[in-house]
Formats: sequence, C-alpha cells, structure tokens
Amino acid sequence: MATKKGNVRLVLLLVLSVAVALLVIFLPDGANAGTRAGEKAAEPAAEAEQNPEIAATTLVRIGDAAPDFTVEMLDGSRITLSELKGKVVLVNFWATWCPPCREELKHMQKQIADRFAGDNFAMIAVSRGETRGKVEAFIADNGYRFPVGLDPEQKIYHLFATNYIPRNFLIDARGRVAFIGIGYDEKEFAELIAKIDETIKQR
Repeated sequence: MATKKGNVRLVLLLVLSVAVALLVIFLPDGANAGTRAGEKAAEPAAEAEQNPEIAATTLVRIGDAAPDFTVEMLDGSRITLSELKGKVVLVNFWATWCPPCREELKHMQKQIADRFAGDNFAMIAVSRGETRGKVEAFIADNGYRFPVGLDPEQKIYHLFATNYIPRNFLIDARGRVAFIGIGYDEKEFAELIAKIDETIKQR
C-alpha cells in the first residue's frame, strides 16, 4: 500500500514538473494578451536592446537615411517624410491592442507633441495594421491630438522593421536616423526626449 502511495506521489510530482516546464517555455509567447497572430509587443526597451531576435527585426540603423514614405492621416491629409526634411521627425509605430504602446502613448501628447511643438519638430504616430474606424475610436476615447497616420497593410512599418512594437525612429533634419527605441519603459522614454531636444538643437 505504501509503495502504491509513493508511486502516485511520484507521478503527481512528475506531472507538476512537466506543467511548470511548459509554462516557462510557452509563457513569453502568450504573455502579450490581445496580440494577433504573428504580431508582438516588444519587451521593455532595456531588455529589447539585448535581445538578438528583436535586433534582427530592425531594418534600419542609426546613421542610415530614413526610408521615404507617404502616409494617409486620420484627417484625410497625406504626409511624405522627405517633404519634412529640415525638421526633426519622430515616427512612432503602435497599435491599439498593444499594452506597452498604449502606455507609451499616454506620455506622448504632453511630454513630446506639446513640449516640442513649434521647434522645427514633427511627430507622426503611425497605427500599424488596423482599420481607420478602430484607430479613430481609440484616439477619440483618449483625447489625443497629435498627428496619427494609418498603415493598415503595414507597408510603411516594413520599411523600418519586420516585427515588434512600439517602435520609435527619430529622424534628424538631414533625413538620417538619429535614435531608435523599441518597447517602452521610463528610462528609454527619457532618453528619447533628451535625444529629441539634442537633435533639434543640432539643426
């Protein structure tokens, strides 16, 4: 009888060990609740910088000429990046389903869009892979006033990267990439603000 109980305990212990191992293996892929198939929210910026998988999905580097694009804005206008040459431009890629994107956007209006308004600076928050209706509703619900562009087929996004958001690409007055941010945390966001300020002063 004692042997049978011992065997049952051993089996239960093995099952529990396997369950824990499976959670450790698969939890990182399932941790971003609400993401769509093939779409991923980036890790916090400090971790993302050290992640070779995330680094491999970045198609431009600091010092590169920024890929040119034309984006349709929520208000129906169109913006072409090359026509903004002479200004410092922040291109932010985000999506409504992405928790770190939503957290980052909370700080964008006051700390970036409002702070640098009129300083030869332009910000374009490009919604990646979503419909106009969903983006309009999200922006209205949150009261954001910064310029928002639409990239429903991810054509613009795929000039810069292949996966993971949020992403920030700061482009200097010459049209070159001056800073790249991936993911969101307070330290990375503070670095982005400082780099915008520095790049504007270097015009």
